[in-house]
Parts: sequence; structure tokens; C-alpha cells
Amino acid sequence: MEKRASQHHRASRAGTIEFDGGAINCVVRNLSSTGARLDLASPVEIPYHFTLMLEEGHHTSCRTLWRNDNRIGVTFE
Repeated sequence: MEKRASQHHRASRAGTIEFDGGAINCVVRNLSSTGARLDLASPVEIPYHFTLMLEEGHHTSCRTLWRNDNRIGVTFE
């Protein structure tokens, strides 16, 4: 049974996680109007709140919902 608030769509878009003056590249995988799954090149400490910048120049504030190895799930704020 699907528990997501909105339908997720597969994606493969470059993104950048920006926080406290730093930035880490990521790949946006699953994407919806309420959140996304982000793949990282290596397991790094991503803060609970950060800004996600997409290659098209769009940016949004995010909150981390879950994390494992090289992936994190976020909700848009």
C-alpha cells in the first residue's frame, strides 16, 4: 500500500546540497511535489536542514527524513 502524500517520478538530475557555506553534489532520483530521494557520491554528514539547488537554477529548502549509506530522503519546506 502506497503511503506517500504525492506520486513520485523517477529522475536523474544533477543537484547541489548547500549548507553553512559548503556544497556537496548529488543526483536527484525520485522526485515529487513534496520531496525527493538524493544519491550522494560518498556518505557525508548532511545537516537536517539545507538548500537543494537544481541545475535549472531552482532551489528549495529541505528537511532530511531518512538516510542510509549514500542516499537521503527529503521533504520540501
